Amino acid sequence: MKPDYDVVIMGGGLAGLTLSLQLKQERPETQILILEKRGESAPTAAHKVGESTVELGTYYLREVLDLKGYLDEKQLPKHGLRFFFSPRHKDTIEKRVELGPRERLPVPSHQLDRGTLENELIHRSRKSGNEIILGAKVEDVTLSPDTLHEVRFSTDTNKDQTVSAKWVVDATSRHALLKRKLGFAKEIEHNVNAVWFRVDREIDVTDWSSDEKWQSFLEPGLRRLGTIHLMDKGYWVWLIPLSSGATSVGIVADGDLHPFTEINRLERAMSWMEKHEPLAHQMISPLLDHVLDFKVLKHYAHNSGRIYSAEKWAVTGESGAFLDPFYSPGTDFISMNNTWLTDLIIRDMNGESIELHASVYEKTHLALFDSWIPVYQNKYQLMGSTQIMVIKIFWDWAIYWGIPCLLFTNKGYTNLSVLKRLFSNDESAGRRFGALNNQMQKVFLEWLPYDTGDFTERYIDPFDIQFLREFHRGIEEQFSPRELITKVEENLEKLEKIAAEIFRLISNQVHGTPMDIPVDPYTMQLFPEENQSLKTSIAPDKEMNEQVRVMWFYPVKETVS
Repeated sequence: MKPDYDVVIMGGGLAGLTLSLQLKQERPETQILILEKRGESAPTAAHKVGESTVELGTYYLREVLDLKGYLDEKQLPKHGLRFFFSPRHKDTIEKRVELGPRERLPVPSHQLDRGTLENELIHRSRKSGNEIILGAKVEDVTLSPDTLHEVRFSTDTNKDQTVSAKWVVDATSRHALLKRKLGFAKEIEHNVNAVWFRVDREIDVTDWSSDEKWQSFLEPGLRRLGTIHLMDKGYWVWLIPLSSGATSVGIVADGDLHPFTEINRLERAMSWMEKHEPLAHQMISPLLDHVLDFKVLKHYAHNSGRIYSAEKWAVTGESGAFLDPFYSPGTDFISMNNTWLTDLIIRDMNGESIELHASVYEKTHLALFDSWIPVYQNKYQLMGSTQIMVIKIFWDWAIYWGIPCLLFTNKGYTNLSVLKRLFSNDESAGRRFGALNNQMQKVFLEWLPYDTGDFTERYIDPFDIQFLREFHRGIEEQFSPRELITKVEENLEKLEKIAAEIFRLISNQVHGTPMDIPVDPYTMQLFPEENQSLKTSIAPDKEMNEQVRVMWFYPVKETVS
């Protein structure tokens, strides 16, 4: 029996719409239906969270989907992620330690008005030949891999419609139809909540101080274009400018340290802000008459036991797994998710067996997600510790730019030979990368009681550090598969040296140990229960030590063993 469609995508948000474009781009004859429950165009300054992109997701939108011209013309450029620490000085922004790029970045990213973007994606998807039904509520899915899947949905004018398809993709976001139907939800221990609202006015933190020296750190207008993070223990507050002229304001907080009931209504959120971010409250409270909406998301992190099936169904976007918005990774995971899924669907449509690819892609996707959990889990308690967070953010950027971004822009995630070489065993570079990051994140937690310094009036630019410049500029460099593997292994070796030098500085500050102690970055601990084994001892590296010290605030006890 001939199907009504090759692919039915349930959900017409960012994940589903970008998937429809990618599939059509790769195989124009593919017949695609998108069912979206929203009955009309998305509003400007839409209620959705996720306005900030970073490098991997930006590459996907600009280069893979060819949205470069649209993004440059209709959406705002983003001047990186910008962080304000020094919690004892929250009423005087120029006294806070500030982390962010001074100059315009070589690799672009964007601040997205999701409503405007999704309307554009609907237009482009329809123009490419895809069918989109707005106001369509999916009622049920009958999966029949040996024949055809059936999707039953209703609209205002027709209460019971059924279509058949070779492939069914769940892009229903947190509704997660397939996850609930097939029971593959997984819990994740990350009790963090978010609330956010839009103000129909520009908010520019540059206006929060008249200090001329502080004003001079950046070109006029660049601070406003960053994704602003105001931070203290257990929370961060975001400010994100939108192309509509509105500003998105959000509070993301650990529920164990800042109960959800303190922020889950606008008046409560503002009272909380008055207590914890008094300057932000002072600047935002006069604008409350211009609030466009207010949304909440309780315990937003969720995991998934399945992503792709050789039986021709899959999930994408938040229908699968979602971790945390702190580094704006949502579009990144959509980009990887859709790229793996597009590869599977195109292979299947071309008559190839996809069992091996589906299995490898799912394992890789879930392992990658699991490897990022330690970046966020239990880390909100670190957000009031200035030195820890400066080091951690630079470390997290280094690992992100140095390996995952590089693999994506070089199509490494859909090359089985590359994946086999990098992830086949515990000694392969991809597995060691995950282990190295996990150990570094444990060290940050061990260090917490000892980072008590009150640091103030400092500006830290990530691009003052050579290895971060090199990792960032290398994102768009193109390699053959063999060269890519070599480059990943070289970057991992550099990351091992960075980790070792960071640990030497931390141990020097906590214990007074010499700066030339042997360090195994895979077993390093500030308080080992017994003598640590040194299977991989990294020798001191003077050049790397000098780079790491750019982000180090404590005095160093210059001793040698």
